[in-house]
Amino acid sequence: MLTDRPLLFALQGSEHYATRVAQRLGCQLALHEERDYEDGEHKCRPLASVNGREVVVFHSLYGDDRQSANDKLCRLLFFCGALKDAGARHVQVVTPYLCYGRKDRRSQPQDPTITRYLATLFEACRVDRLVALEVHNPAAFDNAFRIPAWNVQCTELFAEHFARFVGDADVVAVSPDSGGAKRAEQFRQALERQLGRSVGSALMEKHRAHATLTGTLLAGDVSGKTAIVFDDLISTGETLKHAGLACQKAGATRLFAAATHGLFTAGSHLFDPPLFEHIAIFDSVPPFRLLPECVTQHVHVLDSTALVATLLAENGAFDTV
Repeated sequence: MLTDRPLLFALQGSEHYATRVAQRLGCQLALHEERDYEDGEHKCRPLASVNGREVVVFHSLYGDDRQSANDKLCRLLFFCGALKDAGARHVQVVTPYLCYGRKDRRSQPQDPTITRYLATLFEACRVDRLVALEVHNPAAFDNAFRIPAWNVQCTELFAEHFARFVGDADVVAVSPDSGGAKRAEQFRQALERQLGRSVGSALMEKHRAHATLTGTLLAGDVSGKTAIVFDDLISTGETLKHAGLACQKAGATRLFAAATHGLFTAGSHLFDPPLFEHIAIFDSVPPFRLLPECVTQHVHVLDSTALVATLLAENGAFDTV
């Protein structure tokens, strides 16, 4: 039994992503049932026998028109508990987008630290390992979990992407705030390796009071250069726009942006009018809040499934990627 290949499950909304990972691993998704009750409660159960098996469950925890992030989280936790109750030997969760990653510290008195509470919930449902793409605060993520929890970084793939667009121009990697400086620096170094030449760095001042952004200082030289604003996620897009306008004012000749998770909670507002030549995101969250023509013209959606499949192959009983 221990030599069997792991079973892969995907809860509703994450089937397309998980199917592409499964194809790279040379397998298919296992069957399960999700049932909704009239009062809003639900249940999820595997239809394949999981007794003694290693199991991988995919679910990206973003809210959409059908289910909130809370709904998806609850279904995922209950399904993992059901797998363990049914005898699963090892349950690994893959969350391309992990919800509540931004509430990882106390910024005001009596604030919650929800990342830690989230970790406790996964542990209570006996999840053995968690994999997430590009979490908001890697240090807080590492400290929150007592089970193995892996933060899969997409920096190298972003660097490969932009190396095809910047040509011979001088390039600057821009962090839109101080909290993302380390992330932007990792991207800068990766882009340097791809281009084989020096890449500059810049940092945008940002202060947030509720929904209002302030800060005018741009530290770093972008004049006459290609600027790439690099962040982990896009919610309303105001942070990217704030940094992009500052780079434009400081004389940047070309503007790009990148973020692993494109939530686009304000719809196409970020592109009215378009500020960046294009914005690169990964497929952890489909850009369903954007108009199709906006995605076609202004957004490049990169594929993270090969990265995830490689990670699973290196740490599981899969033969090929």
